[in-house]
Amino acid sequence: MKIIFMGTPEYAQVILQRLIDTDEIEVVAVFTQPDKPVGRKKVLTPPIVKTLALEQGIAVYQPSRLRDEEVVQEVLAISCDFIVVAAYGQILPKAILEHAPCINLHASILPKYRGASPIQQVLLNAETKTGVTAMLMDEGLDTGDILKISYLHVSDDTMAESLFDKLTQIASELTIDVLLNYASLKPIKQNEEEVTHCAKITKADGEVNFDDAKTLYNKYRAFTPWPGIYLKSGLKLKKIALLETEKNHNPGKILQIDKESIVVGCEKGSIRIFSVQAPSKKEVDILSYINGKRLSNENSLS
Repeated sequence: MKIIFMGTPEYAQVILQRLIDTDEIEVVAVFTQPDKPVGRKKVLTPPIVKTLALEQGIAVYQPSRLRDEEVVQEVLAISCDFIVVAAYGQILPKAILEHAPCINLHASILPKYRGASPIQQVLLNAETKTGVTAMLMDEGLDTGDILKISYLHVSDDTMAESLFDKLTQIASELTIDVLLNYASLKPIKQNEEEVTHCAKITKADGEVNFDDAKTLYNKYRAFTPWPGIYLKSGLKLKKIALLETEKNHNPGKILQIDKESIVVGCEKGSIRIFSVQAPSKKEVDILSYINGKRLSNENSLS
């Protein structure tokens, strides 16, 4: 079975590795995004998928626009049985979609959370179940027929990084399952009445206030490590825990100071804060911070 693989970040790299490790599968080409400048020194850095492919002697293509005619012809010239797409970052044109069945691995239970940030959205909305959907791609964004879904329970303290890791492993297993059993699968159309969308996360999404403790905590779960959560003052809340969700307090008021943390009230609920990071400063434990600011009980952190 010959596969063209299209993907860019770590999520895609794990799936590519699983394809490479499967005896029945030959990855004949990898398409990924162009190298990008990274860090303060803007060092030109290849996608992790490119690095893996080159290590395995697989041909790598990095077109800026997959829709350009010469690129389309390049893809069509590569004989394959399937095209597997995982967080590639570009829309596939119709000609490529017709070249071979194109299978996408999307990290949500479609049709819920189509778009760029399904993992974060699951946590923001305190979902208790998520999963990975394998679907046949069409010209829309995450609109294709569903081939198979693998499900995962989400606990109320699951963080984005651990959820990402679990879904990545599920996606890699689901990819092989779908490819090897493709002939027996019956594609199912998505229910358009159940569709929801999620946008790309921006740094601005990380700003929080002390209105609702549960909302604040879910943003912490979704946005750690990036973009992180921070107050309007720029103070980053680096490590927190949800204490309770029902009592009413003055927002931002320091309710209690313990040996390793402080309790801060919200209009509804309260949180425990263990460490913070002021703008242009290093992360410090919360007690060092409030001592430096001479804050005590009854003062406000906001």
